[in-house]
Parts: sequence; C-alpha cells; structure tokens
Amino acid sequence: MLRLSQYLRLLNDETAIPSARKPSGPVVIWNLIRRCNLACKHCYSISADTNFPGELSTQQVYDVMDDLKQYGVPVLILSGGEPLLRPDIYDIARRSKAMGFYTALSTNGTLIDAVEAEKIDAIGFDYVGISLDGIGKVHDDFRVKEGAFDEALAAIRLLKQKNIKVGIRFTLTEHNRDHFIPVLDLMREEGVDKFYLSHLNYGGRGNRNRKSDVHHKATRDAVTLLIERAWEDIQNGLDTDYVTGNNDADGVFLLFWVRKHFPQYADKIEQALINWGGNASGKYISNIDNLGEVHPDTFWWQYSLGSVKSRKFSDIWSDTSNELMAGLKMAERPLKGRCGDCNYKNICGGNARIRPYQLTGDPWDEDPACYLYDDEIGVETEVERIEVVPYKRGEDLHWKKSATEL
Repeated sequence: MLRLSQYLRLLNDETAIPSARKPSGPVVIWNLIRRCNLACKHCYSISADTNFPGELSTQQVYDVMDDLKQYGVPVLILSGGEPLLRPDIYDIARRSKAMGFYTALSTNGTLIDAVEAEKIDAIGFDYVGISLDGIGKVHDDFRVKEGAFDEALAAIRLLKQKNIKVGIRFTLTEHNRDHFIPVLDLMREEGVDKFYLSHLNYGGRGNRNRKSDVHHKATRDAVTLLIERAWEDIQNGLDTDYVTGNNDADGVFLLFWVRKHFPQYADKIEQALINWGGNASGKYISNIDNLGEVHPDTFWWQYSLGSVKSRKFSDIWSDTSNELMAGLKMAERPLKGRCGDCNYKNICGGNARIRPYQLTGDPWDEDPACYLYDDEIGVETEVERIEVVPYKRGEDLHWKKSATEL
C-alpha cells in the first residue's frame, strides 16, 4: 500500500523523512469467512452466499491470535467473504482490540444498519473500509445486487455519525473508470476519511505498445488525478488519507510527479520512497484464508505456505526453506526481464509477483501491469512480450495467457 498523502505531506522543509520500514511483524489480512451475501464480479476469493466447510473455529482463531501477538503482528484486517456474516465476528474483534492489535474491518457495507453500527462502535474498530465501485447502478451491477449502493452509502453515513474512521475502497476497471471522479467527489461530500484506489490485480497488457495502451494510459490518468486530489486536500488543511494498492509502480510515478511540480523536494521524496521499498508481499503483508491456509498476500490463494491448523503462523512465516518466501523476503528480489533492468526497483520492489507467476509460472518474471514507460525507467527498447486477457469469474486463475499463447 502506498500512502500518497503521507509522502505529499513531506513537501516542506520541516517534515522528516520516514525511516526504512521495519515493523515488528507483518500486517495480517484475515479472511475469516468465505461466505458473502453478494457475488461481486471482481471477487478474489470467489465467494458465494453459502457456508463453506472446514473454516476455523472460534477457539482456533483465538489460538492463532495468541501466536500472532507473540510474533509481533501489529495489525489485523478482518475480512471475508463478508465478515459480518460470521457469528463470532464481534467476539473476535473485541479480543483483537483487547490484545492491542490495530483492528480494521473490511466489509461491503450492505449489512450495516443502525444496530450493527452500534455494535461496530462498541468494539472500537480503528478503521472500517467499505467498497464502492461507482455511483448507483454501476455499483449495483458490480455487486450483482439492486440497492447495494444505497445500503453501502447508508452504512458510511451511520459510521460517520459515530465518528468511526471510514474509508472508501474503489477498484478501478475499464467498466467503472468514468465513476472514479464521482466517487472521489462523494468522499468529500460525505466527509469520508480515506480513499483507497485498488488496481485490479489482473490488469495490464505487458510491454505491448505501452505508450498507446488504453489500460496503461487510464491507470496513469487515475493515479495523477488521485495525487492532485490528495495535494488539494493537504493545501486546504483536510486530514484525509489517499492510498493506492496492488500496483507499486505508483511510488515511482509519484516521484515523477514530484520531480515535475516540486523538483526542490524530489531527492527527499525519492529517499522516502526507497525507505518504503514497495511491494511487501511475503515480508510485511500476509494473508490467512478462511480454511487457515497462509499466503504471501490475498491474491496468492492458489499457493499455500502451510496451514495454521497444523503449524504456527510464526513458524510458517519465518520459514525461508520455501523458495518463493526466500525470494520475497530478499532485500533485492531476483527480478528478470523489464523489472530486472528497471532503475527504480529499489522503490517498487518489483511490484506484484503474483501476476508474472500466473502468466508464466515464474514469480520473478517482469510484471505486465507496470504502466511506466521504458524510457522513464531506463529500459532500452519497447518490445512485444506478454498480452493479458481478463480473468472471468469462476476460473481458478486470476490471469491467463491470450488465446494465441494457449
């Protein structure tokens, strides 16, 4: 996750550069349940409104929490499916807060009425994230439920009334990009604290005509707009937080923006971004799924590192005998192709390794979703390498080769 607002607030002489990331343990995104009342088109867990067998019991969750605390995990993000469908969700959240975890809830918002808002307030969640894919019918179509937008917006308003920190998560696709600005405007109108731009994690067209590719250009336009919106809020004294996720090239793109508009602070921002280090999957970001399988992040569900049912999370996460984990934890990952040749891999960290893994079977190959131009990152020539076609709901993989490659 790239905290755009945090780095833009460094554009003065007084603010110190954040030190290099050395958290006590990884953030744990925990999919406590796979069941969901919606059937969202871009769901990475391919959830459904049915019970899934084999999910962790309440006691098993508590046992894992004890290990996570001892291991130094600072943050638990309680997710799903729809986590509010899990009967013991508030017991788990209450225990998480009592143990001292920063505790966040990731929800679609449709189940939050006045009663649920009271329960969420009583827990004292540090943050609640609610997904919006557009305004009105656009959101409803993505969520495959009429009225989902109105329910999610009502939830945001109920939580704001209770002074709970609320964020909007917007997943950018070619089908909803016209609603990017309206959702940003909605954030301001409703006084929402945080906006999270999530890049769709199967996006990209490789290195094929990168400068004219509409997907890459749309991504550049969206990130530019988000940077400008974050800077406007800072100038207006608003304490908002704009962040991006699932494409760590955003950090390099932010540096390019600063070089253009505030060159006197470019060296400061570059060092801050180097200290950030980009993609943290397998290092500072982790995932436990509903069955207790541990993954480098939420998009690696087809790759299990081990199960907390039979082995402690701390042992699984520390085990570098696994070749993938050894590579992900390296200070300089063994990147290949365009990523290996990039002048800024110390900022983005090689971006999301899941994409090349799904495309080629090699997690260290170049990331096709990087939208930066070759001449911007010091790569010699534009050559045709990989074309990506979208994942369809119900397929096992989030990416596949184009038909000519199969």
